[in-house]
This record gives sequence, structure tokens and C-alpha cells, in this order.
Amino acid sequence: MRFYFLLILLLSSGWPAALRAQVAPDTTHGRYHRPVFRQVTVRRNVEFAQATTLLGMSQTLYMDVYEPTGDTVRRRPLVVLAHEGGFLTGTRDDAVMTALCNRLARLGYVAATIDYRLYFFPFDTVGIGRAAIRATQDMRAAVRFFRHDAATAKKFRVHPGYVFVGGSSAGGFMALQAGYLNKAAEVPAYLDLKALGGLEGSGGHAGYSSRPRGVINLCGALARATWLEAGDVPLCSVHGTRDGLVPYGRGTVGSALPPQLVYGSGALRLRANAVGVPNVLRRLRGAGHVPYSFEPTYIDSAFFAMRDFLRPLLGVGAPGPLLAAALNPRRAAQVTALLLPRRIELQGLPTPAEITWRPDLLKSTPDSTQRPAEPALPLPAADAAPNPTPPAPPQGSTPKSER
Repeated sequence: MRFYFLLILLLSSGWPAALRAQVAPDTTHGRYHRPVFRQVTVRRNVEFAQATTLLGMSQTLYMDVYEPTGDTVRRRPLVVLAHEGGFLTGTRDDAVMTALCNRLARLGYVAATIDYRLYFFPFDTVGIGRAAIRATQDMRAAVRFFRHDAATAKKFRVHPGYVFVGGSSAGGFMALQAGYLNKAAEVPAYLDLKALGGLEGSGGHAGYSSRPRGVINLCGALARATWLEAGDVPLCSVHGTRDGLVPYGRGTVGSALPPQLVYGSGALRLRANAVGVPNVLRRLRGAGHVPYSFEPTYIDSAFFAMRDFLRPLLGVGAPGPLLAAALNPRRAAQVTALLLPRRIELQGLPTPAEITWRPDLLKSTPDSTQRPAEPALPLPAADAAPNPTPPAPPQGSTPKSER
């Protein structure tokens, strides 16, 4: 009886208030989580870089920038996005990029969808690899452009410490490489990185950091999971478990090129967990490649995953309390978006094999363009991989955020 009396006394003495004080209140009135802005202002054809094409000609790169109409916040987080298209096709006004940029701007973000250099020759592994490097240089140039603006004209009112990169399919490859391919020695020698202009390229605004605060990968992959290392920036991935073009786990792409080994979102999650990089994975169970491009429901799945990943990263230092659970690397943090098979006409397909973590999987191997095709699952013991992929950004500071 005495125990219950003491318990009641504690509960009535302000002890709960002390506990509540440890949880930071949401002072943003829903900003960055719900659409607090009704309209979006779009600045089209914003020039951000000059780059050299495959044929040695100069190309002006443009972006479209989406901002919340009437916003008065002085410095805002930015998301730079890149479209899909296999480094051959696509434009910055791609329907998926447009939809995501509009939604992000309504939450209070600045969002940009960018041009990047397309095409490659010869049509083989080396050609694609070089195209991927050029495209990643362009994404890094866009990040540097905004950081230069933040330090000078402040036209876009972007906070330089909260710049995120993302993309779909080829754009996902670019974002992953911008975040995690950050050493020239990691690029296969046969791609001749020096001739391409190094990791950063020559797109302008040298001296400004191109390191993102986080990476959003929609149906992309990395040529080597070992590029993702302890201390790297957080990762959010959205991927269909039945993706036939870019594997969900460890598998090959470009069957006619010859095929190249890559690590999709499922395998990257395992690697991120192993090295302690905060990450979330939204599995689109039973879905194929970029399903959000033809099924609107999947746009919601991708957008909500991005929204819930980004918001806790807007605090200073470690993830704040708003949605910190979304960055918990435990299995429970993996969110699954399940749609009926009839939506994507995949009735009767077998359930994909479970991916298991193998620490020896991620050992480096010599660069080689002569790799035989390998099945996507299960995971073998050795990491063989020459997939052409681009560079990562220099270290940058993360100043205190302002809202």
C-alpha cells in the first residue's frame, strides 16, 4: 500500500513534467511534415554549370527550382533531385521529379530538379561508367552552385549545411555516388578519372563543398557497397523487391554490355547497418523498376519515405527527436509498402529469397571489365565489381540550422 502511495505522490509532483521536458517540442507548426504552403513558385531554366560533353563541346546545364510561395524563412533546407533514363534519356521536367519537388516545396523545402550530361560511347561498361561519372559531377556542381549562392547573393535562401541529394534510377546512382564515392582511388582505373576531370569535375564554383547532408536513393545502386563507410551521411532508399533492371539486392545490370555487378537498396541497407550509417529502406513489395512512374500510389510511398527521413536530420548534430525512430538501423525500422499484386500484374510470382549479411561479401577486388554474369541472389562471398560509377563530395561543415 505504501508503494502505491509513493507512486501517486511522484506522479502528482511534477516528475512527468520533467520527463516531458526532455522531448523537444515541435515549434515549426508542422513545417517540413505537412503541406503548410498552398502554392509553389517555380524558377525555371536556372543556369548552374558549364560542362564538356562526350563530343568535347560545351553544354550549359539548367535546373528548375521549386520554392514555397510566400515563405519568409531566411535559410531553408534544399533537396537536389535527378531524373531517371539510364544516362541516355530523360529531362528535368520529368513527371516524377516535378511531383516530388512540388510536394517538398509545399512542406517548406527548396527543391531543384537538374539537367545532367547524357549519352555515352562506346555502348559498353566503360562508356556507361564514364557517363555516370560525368552525371555525378553535374550533381555535385549543382550542390556547389547553391552553397556559393548561400555565401554570396542568397537568392535562393538555402542553408548550406542542409543540402540533400536524391534521384530515381540513373539519378539514384548519381545521388549514391555523390554521397559515398569520395576517393579517387575507388574509381576503376580503366575509367580514366583524371581525363574526366576528377571527382568534382569542372562545373564551376570550385572551393565550395559538394558533400550532401543525406542521400535519397529511388531504385538506384552502387557498384561497390564498400564505398559506404562508417561516418558517412544517412541514407534513405525506396526500391521494388521485384526490380528487373536495377536489382533490389546484389545482382547485375546491363545484360548486353556485358552485365556488371551492383548493390541495390537491400544490400546497401545491410552494409549501412554493418558500418553504423543511419538509414531507412522503404520496400515496395512485389514492385518492379521505378513503379512510381506509372502507378500514382507509389509516388505517395516514395514521398512519405523521403519526408519522414529528412525531417529529423534538420536538427543540429545527431538526429533530433521528431522522427528519430525512422533512422533506427534495427530491422523494425524497415518500412514496407504493400500494394495488391493486381496493380502491377505480378500475380503468382514467387517471393524473393531473403538477403543475408555476409561480412566477407564487401572485400575489395581488383578492377576488371571481364566479369561473368552472376545471379542477383543469394549473396556470394566475394565482391567482384567493376560497375562504372561517379565520385563523391568533399567534407563540408554543418552549421546550426535556422528556421
